[in-house]
Amino acid sequence: MLTHILGYPRIGSNRELKKKLESYWKGDVLADDLASTARALRRLHWQNQSQAGVDLIPVGDFSYYDHMLDNAIRFGVIPERFNVADQKAGLDDYFVMARGESGEHGTPAMEMTKWFDTNYHYIVPEFKEDQNFFIGEESLLEQAKEANNIGYRVKVVLPGPFTFLLLGKCSGKEFDRLNLLENLVPAYVELVERLSGHCEWIQFDEPVLALDLDKENLKLFSPVYRTLKEAVSDTKLMVATYFGGLGENLETAANLPVDALHVDLVRGGKDIDDLLAKIGSKVALSLGVVDGRNIWRTDLDKAVSTVKKAVQALGSDRVFVAPSCSLLHVPFDLDLETDLDSEIKSWMSYARQKCAEIRLIADAANAANGVKVDDKLQVNRKIIESRQNSSRVNNPEVAKRLSALGSKDFMRNSVYSLRSDIQRKELGFPLLPTTTIGSFPQTAEVRSTRRNFKLGKIESNEYEKFMQDYIADCLKRQEEIGLDLLVHGEPERNDMVEYFGEHFEGYCFTSNGWVQSYGSRCVKPPVIYGDVSRPEPITVDWINYARSLSAKEVKGMLTGPVTILCWSFVRDDQPRSETCRQIALAVRDEVADLEKSGVKVIQIDEPALREGLPLRKAEQAEYLNWAQECFRLSSSCVEDKTQIHTHMCYCEFDEIIKAIAALDADVISIEASRSRMELLGSFKDFSYPNEVGPGVYDIHSPAIPSEDEMVALLEKALAVIPAERLWVNPDCGLKTRRWEEVEPSLKNMVQAAKRARLII
Repeated sequence: MLTHILGYPRIGSNRELKKKLESYWKGDVLADDLASTARALRRLHWQNQSQAGVDLIPVGDFSYYDHMLDNAIRFGVIPERFNVADQKAGLDDYFVMARGESGEHGTPAMEMTKWFDTNYHYIVPEFKEDQNFFIGEESLLEQAKEANNIGYRVKVVLPGPFTFLLLGKCSGKEFDRLNLLENLVPAYVELVERLSGHCEWIQFDEPVLALDLDKENLKLFSPVYRTLKEAVSDTKLMVATYFGGLGENLETAANLPVDALHVDLVRGGKDIDDLLAKIGSKVALSLGVVDGRNIWRTDLDKAVSTVKKAVQALGSDRVFVAPSCSLLHVPFDLDLETDLDSEIKSWMSYARQKCAEIRLIADAANAANGVKVDDKLQVNRKIIESRQNSSRVNNPEVAKRLSALGSKDFMRNSVYSLRSDIQRKELGFPLLPTTTIGSFPQTAEVRSTRRNFKLGKIESNEYEKFMQDYIADCLKRQEEIGLDLLVHGEPERNDMVEYFGEHFEGYCFTSNGWVQSYGSRCVKPPVIYGDVSRPEPITVDWINYARSLSAKEVKGMLTGPVTILCWSFVRDDQPRSETCRQIALAVRDEVADLEKSGVKVIQIDEPALREGLPLRKAEQAEYLNWAQECFRLSSSCVEDKTQIHTHMCYCEFDEIIKAIAALDADVISIEASRSRMELLGSFKDFSYPNEVGPGVYDIHSPAIPSEDEMVALLEKALAVIPAERLWVNPDCGLKTRRWEEVEPSLKNMVQAAKRARLII
């Protein structure tokens, strides 16, 4: 019985890749140094997996920035604006495509969006109707040879052709991207022919099989994979799907002409009986029984039972044991958590531990191999029971508050059309008011001061004095730039979710629980292990200090309940909706305290609202109902004169535009600059009734947008959103950018707004 994983965390146990990437981008190290770090990390990660008992070692899961961008480079899919000779990108070309080019006239980066319903962001490939595909670079082959030479059983991993095309976008006019299969498949064939002999397996990731697919498109899967299978003789092919069940796609997936099919049984466990009945007679079934997206220890008894059922039906040689998806979405190694509460730590499992769990499950389910695992299973059993019965998990007072809620707790006093008139008189903003999303650059001094205070190296008075000085500087800069609605800059916040979690009951925090969000950007999600509540005010003092420094309004800045849920590692012993309602009550308490203290504008960010949307349409309405309900629970305690803002990151708004309207936020800001305002089409088609701030400044790129560029974007926005309901702002928060980029960009933005007011 083979064990394998679909992918491993790339960034390193101490974020070595992040640090080296950022040094390279600054010009402090050379490309050879970056390559050396990458090679050392790959070898260490392969060794970790092998030592844990993983049989097939994945190659191709490692990336400098993103695996979908890697695939675009691999097959020569490079937008013309990057002027890459012969469509063969070098390392610097690669990073310009991902990050854009610095300078006022730099090339804008490729679009970035969420990888299905995770918090990982991928770079969206751009396809032309006459797109040509060819092998543009051979790092995949080189890495396969490298691992093969060391002696590992190599499984090459790459996006499958359907996922590659369907998750891309059309450059120019819309067309059916699957029409490009005719040109793309020969390039895939050439690649597998080159890889053949240098790897035992090739894994094609096709998570689109967890989506609602057109029946005609489903018919294309078998002929494409038959062509790929016929191209190799001594290498086996696996199709991997994850993030959900197969549903109506099960028949197609189960009968693909490949050697193995991987399925996610954590999210798609209902599929197992149908799969065992319908799987092709020569196809092995890889069972994703270990959660690749959460940090909780696997219930081994349940997992072993599932695997034994499959072994009984298919035989042990046709059953593989694996995580549900790539382990990219979990931290590196639980052993590095030396300060974590011992009881809660015993309930957890990171990537290295999950590899060991996979081996243990395979050994326990395959008794014929003679490995004794009874003692380990008994230890696991006791740990699972201790978590279920722990008094630290349940808080009766939280349940009591939830049960007492009524319909009025989820609604503002008046509709937006009435509130907006009151707010305009109260706040006095000009047409096209300018603001930012919340955070300002977190300098090395800010980060070190926060870290030193947390470690007890400086006293609270020194910490507060530094933060107040930084807030004062942020306010001064904003006033000099000429922004209309100010923010305090958030220097006291390490992360928009972790910061609030630190002040909530029911949360715990890790020291090394880093996961990759995009490129070198890593986040350390807090852990929800029990019922959530807010013991005391969190942000009130900081915001009111900032308000004391300016005659202009300063926004209260909060993170919304759905985003706090989605960007945490969430307890898996109750419905996510129940946990979200608990968080919403905690946020509501903070909103009420901010308003009571005199704050007139409160922003409750929900960048993860779309991210949490189930992949299947049949399941989406239920999620959207409780998600929008949770936002309204957190925000509806205020008077009509208090203006509620929210913010959302890159996503497709078409599917959720009604839910966005149902949030009933007075103002929503969205990321729109990379799409050149294309996303506003959803707001136009739906006739969105409230106020909108489409981003005119791409903060994910070091490029400084010009006045003219932003005026052009505002003109596009004004064609969709009436001027009295249009705001001007960057795409997102500015914490990752440098002041040298931020100040000229915001000055250009303010001037662009002034010019746009003259157009109206």
